[in-house]
Formats: sequence, C-alpha cells, structure tokens
Amino acid sequence: MSERPTPPISQRKQPRQARSTELVAVILEAATQVLAKEGAQRFTTARVAEKAGVSIGSLYQYFPNKAAILFRLQSEEWRQTSGLLTRILADSTVPPLVRLRRLVHAFIASECEEAAMRVALDDAAPLYRNAPEAHEARARGQESFQAFMHDALPHATEAGRQLASELVISTLSSVGKRFSEVPRTQQDIETYAEGMADMFCAYLGALGAS
Repeated sequence: MSERPTPPISQRKQPRQARSTELVAVILEAATQVLAKEGAQRFTTARVAEKAGVSIGSLYQYFPNKAAILFRLQSEEWRQTSGLLTRILADSTVPPLVRLRRLVHAFIASECEEAAMRVALDDAAPLYRNAPEAHEARARGQESFQAFMHDALPHATEAGRQLASELVISTLSSVGKRFSEVPRTQQDIETYAEGMADMFCAYLGALGAS
C-alpha cells in the first residue's frame, strides 16, 4: 500500500499589502484562541474563520488547510524559541558551559510560560511532522547547537559533537515538555533547570576531558 501524500502546509501566498498582512494576523490570532479553547482535535478552519470574522474563502486564500495554520503557529513558536537560544549559545564573550546553563534556564522557563499552547501544538504535530517544511525548520534549529558544540568541545570528533548535540536537544525537548504539563512555581522551575544544567555541564565536561 502506497503512503498517503503529506498535504501542503505552506501558505498559499504571502501577504504583500498592509490590509492582507492584517488579515493574516487576525486569522492567526483567532487560530491561537481556537486552539487554546478547543484543542487540536476540535481545531477546524471553519471555527478559525468564524472566530476571525472572515469568510472561509478569505482564509483559504492564505492557508490551504488547518495543517497550514497549525504549522504557521508552530513555526512562530520555533522562531521565537530558536532566536532566544541562538542568542545565548552564540555569545562568545561567555564561557561555553555558562552559556549552556543559561540556555537550560531560558528554555525551561519558556516551556512553562506557554505550556497550554505548546501541548496543543504537540498534539497537532502529526498533521505536519513529516512535511518538508517541518524538516527544514528543525534543521535550522539544530545549526546553532552544532556551532556551539565546536566551541564547547573543540577537541572532540565531529561524530562526538553531533551525538552530544542530539542528546542535549532531545533531552531538553522531551523533559521540558513533560515538566511543563502541570503548573510549576518559579522556585520549582529554577530548581529543575539548575539540576538539568548540572547534568548537561557534567556530561560536556567529561567529554571535553576525555
């Protein structure tokens, strides 16, 4: 049996005028509200159009399906998180392990701040997880980690740095998601992040010494 093709998730067209840009912004704001209230399972383009106060035809001018809207929301979340982490990791004035510690604290805090939306987007991930656009977005996010590992582990092999990068990324992602699924106090967040940072720093320290 042949696999079903992945539906397109790119916008049909990019807004070029102020009015069009505003329309897309209204649609995305409505989508955020519908997703937060209804969850991924009950998220539909009809509900988004109704919430935005636009016709379904106007919505389809920019987004071919609900996967395209959800992927745009996920892309915005990725962009914001990636920008934050890249700024921390790329600050060469700070020692690598200090950068890593700051990154862990920033990431865990970010996960907890918008936990409900992140959980809903994770539930919607099967709609776009295997699309080429999603693979490209994840690849861009990994580049800053790989560059950081060259600073942190200058004498390690390329394979060793790649493995370290994958382990840190996957652990941060999975553990951060699980930790943020229930409400946490600020003290809980700081204590947990510090423990994770200790673990990662010990790991990289051991790799650097070997």
